[in-house]
Amino acid sequence: MTGIDIEPSIIRVILRDGQSIKIRPITPVDRDKLKAFFYRLSPLTRYLRFGFMKNYISERELDYFTANNPPDVFAYGALKDKGEDEKIVAIGWWFLAPNRRTAEIAFIVEDKIQLRGIGTALLEHLAAAAPKYRIKRFVAHVLPENTKMLAVFEDSGFQTGKLQYEGTYELTFDLRQQDEYLKRQAQREHIACSSGVCRILYPKSIAVIGASTNPDTPSGLVLKNLLVGGFSGPVFPVIPKDDSVEGICSYRRVEQVPEEVDLAVIILPAAEVLEVMDQCARKGVSGVVIISAGFGEAGSRGREKQRILREKALAYGIRVIGPNSIGIMNTDPRTCLNASIAGPLPPCGNVSIGTHSGALGMVLLDYLKRNNIGIAHFASIGNRIDISSNDLLEFWEDDEHTKVILLYLESFGNPRKFSRIARRITRKKPIIALKAGRSEAGGRAASSHTGALAGSDIAVDALFRQAGVIRVNTIEEMFNAAKNLSQQPLPNGPRLAILTNAGGPGVLAADAAISYGLSVSPLSEATRRKLAQFLPEEASLENPVDVMETATGELFGKALAAILNDEAIDAIIIINAPVRPQLEAASGIQKALARYKGGKTVTACFMMSGSDKMELRTASNNLVPIYVFPEEAVQALFHAYTYSRYRTLEEGEVPAFSEVDEEKTRKYRESPEVHTVGGWLPPENTLGLLKEYGIPAVETKAAYSAEEAVKAAREIGFPVVMKLRSPVVTPDTNRALIGLQSEDEVILGYKELESRRDRIGLGKVIDGVILQPLVKGGQEVILGMSLDPVFGPIVMVGLGSIHVKLMKDVAFSLHPLRDRDPDYMLSQLKGLPLLEGWQGSPPRDINALKEALLRFSALLEDIPEIRAVEINPLMVFNRDMGALAVDARILMA
Repeated sequence: MTGIDIEPSIIRVILRDGQSIKIRPITPVDRDKLKAFFYRLSPLTRYLRFGFMKNYISERELDYFTANNPPDVFAYGALKDKGEDEKIVAIGWWFLAPNRRTAEIAFIVEDKIQLRGIGTALLEHLAAAAPKYRIKRFVAHVLPENTKMLAVFEDSGFQTGKLQYEGTYELTFDLRQQDEYLKRQAQREHIACSSGVCRILYPKSIAVIGASTNPDTPSGLVLKNLLVGGFSGPVFPVIPKDDSVEGICSYRRVEQVPEEVDLAVIILPAAEVLEVMDQCARKGVSGVVIISAGFGEAGSRGREKQRILREKALAYGIRVIGPNSIGIMNTDPRTCLNASIAGPLPPCGNVSIGTHSGALGMVLLDYLKRNNIGIAHFASIGNRIDISSNDLLEFWEDDEHTKVILLYLESFGNPRKFSRIARRITRKKPIIALKAGRSEAGGRAASSHTGALAGSDIAVDALFRQAGVIRVNTIEEMFNAAKNLSQQPLPNGPRLAILTNAGGPGVLAADAAISYGLSVSPLSEATRRKLAQFLPEEASLENPVDVMETATGELFGKALAAILNDEAIDAIIIINAPVRPQLEAASGIQKALARYKGGKTVTACFMMSGSDKMELRTASNNLVPIYVFPEEAVQALFHAYTYSRYRTLEEGEVPAFSEVDEEKTRKYRESPEVHTVGGWLPPENTLGLLKEYGIPAVETKAAYSAEEAVKAAREIGFPVVMKLRSPVVTPDTNRALIGLQSEDEVILGYKELESRRDRIGLGKVIDGVILQPLVKGGQEVILGMSLDPVFGPIVMVGLGSIHVKLMKDVAFSLHPLRDRDPDYMLSQLKGLPLLEGWQGSPPRDINALKEALLRFSALLEDIPEIRAVEINPLMVFNRDMGALAVDARILMA
């Protein structure tokens, strides 16, 4: 199952059969719906829920069961239909136990929709709501004969205990032990989403609502494409005016179609679509593709129509692609589906495409046709009121016809979910994404270095990198990468050989390879000796290998065969400049490839028009991608190598730090002063909270008078550092008094800071001072988090002082960090040599810094109320000497 927030109180849940249902909290206004629900239940279902033959529900019980007064009583209901016809079909409650950390749960599902996963969905969402109320355990009492509910609980993945007494099973669920539960939840979600997409891409029958006899109109084009494309099932035109379209009997309403309709393609004015959705629901249509525009993209009136359309789809459980879509395609010979306003069905291939933009979808399909690239599926998801790119990914993950996935994205609905799905898929097959919106329309205000440096496009880069998604900047780059990945094996390493008949293109390829981090290293001595036996004296035997412009096709092929057998290379680019007839070179190259059964990545570059019409294949029948320019070929190989390297890396895991004491952390983050300073924790609370999470922090004492400051300094020990006790003023402004050596200096310092506070004009919001011991040595590092409104927390690390202010030497990752993320983040810092030991300086404790990053991420995970945090500086000392947070700020919601 998967939950999609439709509005704050309503969630769409996808069931295991691919259909959807809505879940929302039950409220007192649902009394009559609950009463009707109760009396629709069979006697057996009532008995299994209540433990006796309950034939009556009282008004008092209706009040109690619909009270929804969390945390004492809370209920989610699954509902169908809308308005006056809306009805409850399932309900799940919790009832809080006296210890207020345990809640008893109970469920009822209407008889005719049992075994579809609704009970599991209700359990998942009750479990998701429980932590907000500090509920740590669920308890359920189930009759032994209630095998369906027992199966729901046992298959949930929660760590459960089971006791039997007085003829009832008591099951307990530890909500803190969720590893197996989360795995099974993801698998349930995968099955449900895949089923929903499969219903649309593999329909058995289709109704075209708004079909036209004119093939030049969008509605006529959809019908023509379905018929000409050879769709395997019946097609039913639905149009009010004509008795037949293209010689096929038509119908005035979809409800009049005498057979079942799996999929409806709607091409009508936006105002008519809403009524047609009601008709589709009455007909029992399970999937709809809406070509019609005039919804969310068309101003406030369109957005209102889209809101109503979304509500109807949710109420009826219909899966929807669109509106404002150009349609869908499936080249599987068993289906041959072209329900689109695009051109003819492309050839069958192994590339599947999902796009937010219909117009760009047309461009992508045209590019495919011109470059003879076949596809498996195509889906234009338009305004995506239901099915999104995440759903498509779930389906394509296990689709045997899809080897490479291409996505054009304009926004992310749920980035964390996208990341979770993509991480799983990219271990099996590549995802290539073109994300629009790299530039920022303008700067945004930020209260920290982190907020000023982090932006949404940085978040996209981090998301794609962590999930193994190949990010491209242009359509051409997307398809260049796709050609390589869909046709050739992945390179085992970065070692690239370049074979050319012209020096200039070889140099261009070598320069491009080096710029991308590929290796153009010398060939083995054995290969060079072999080449010297037949190449002319003026030929270059180094890498790039230049066989000279006079080389015949046969010579080209012999050189290629020699290089392909060199164990010192992982991939090869064959460059042919049009000096001699292109087909002659191609013939020699093909003969060599036909004898090659190895696994190296082979790419070709024929530098003249018409090269896209050529075809080269290896002995393994793998097509060799052909490019016009060397830089294109190198870039495609770089993407293949980057993806190959990602797949060799361990996935890593989010570490757990079980020693953190929740009760102790609460005393730091629930300071009453938070409300007087805009949500900022006092400095001593911030540093205390870091300590609870295992991030060492300097001893910090607050003082509210000169006398208290002297006392604190004595306890710390001279020399001390003193600064304004200010969570509001940034460290740049709150300059510390460093190295105070005596009580007199502390008294004078306190007076100076009091005067500074008055000059700043912030009054009592920065009451008092803090004192710390003087910390010497170590490399300054900054750790920070900025909360992106779409992507959530973005974690930053960089070298402190001028490195962050002037050079912006920082690296980012999306939260939560896995144990391998710190390595990558630090590798991106230009100043990393300063931590490793540079020109005689001592190496720093990088392991302590990595652990601090992971514990920093754990802090963000456990306390989602944090809106911004920055440790600046974190002093990283010499190797094995640890690290120490000296200054830090935390902003709470």
